[in-house]
Amino acid sequence: MRLGIISALAEEQHGLIEAMEGPYKLMHGMREYTAGKLWEIDAVCVLSRIGKVAAAMTAAILVEKFEVTHIVFTGVAGSADPDVNVGDIVVAESLIQHDFDASPLFPRYQIPLTGLSHFETDVKLSERMAGAARQFIDHGLDRVIGPETAQAFMLDAARLHRGLIASGDQFIGKRGQVTQLKAALPALLAVEMEGAAVAQVCFELGIPFAVIRTISDKANEDAATDFMHFVKTVASPYAFDILQRFCRTE
Repeated sequence: MRLGIISALAEEQHGLIEAMEGPYKLMHGMREYTAGKLWEIDAVCVLSRIGKVAAAMTAAILVEKFEVTHIVFTGVAGSADPDVNVGDIVVAESLIQHDFDASPLFPRYQIPLTGLSHFETDVKLSERMAGAARQFIDHGLDRVIGPETAQAFMLDAARLHRGLIASGDQFIGKRGQVTQLKAALPALLAVEMEGAAVAQVCFELGIPFAVIRTISDKANEDAATDFMHFVKTVASPYAFDILQRFCRTE
């Protein structure tokens, strides 16, 4: 396995580069790729930046230039379901571009010439990621982020969810937006801005992939409040701990 690890923001990969053995960096396409051994796995870490085009470009370069064999996208997302709360973890089983609509030429959400609207993640890779997330949850939030941080964000316990994640080139920050998306996609658990683009690239290139998201907000009018503080103090240690467990799982 040569694992490509993508995140949109630097804070979402905090600690990973420092944990690498023998890291070396290469600039390409205005991005810094760092390759090395990550807990005995050959890995390449990179920040895609925000949005579907940025994420798709990054994923394609990882495969074509760095010859990764598997891709994982880790970061934050907004909740799109009442049972998915801040601090919970969602491992995608499929992803859809909620802002893609080529109708009436093609059905809404369907990506032309693929025949697909939902892109399924790799079963084995996603199960391995979900297992790492379960171990993280069982270990206890206080041990990873500390009781003060948990109390500040009112995080009693994290729960793991698996299902549909939707991506679009817009920050979902209004209740009405979530209501519309949920009505159109009843199985929807979370919304973000990159995962489905990576999913399409991986599908077309035949690369197994997984997407894991920490829920940072309820995708409502309070979504932007303390967003970066949450990413730094909660999502970042979540991702580091889970990826460490993921890489060490055979």
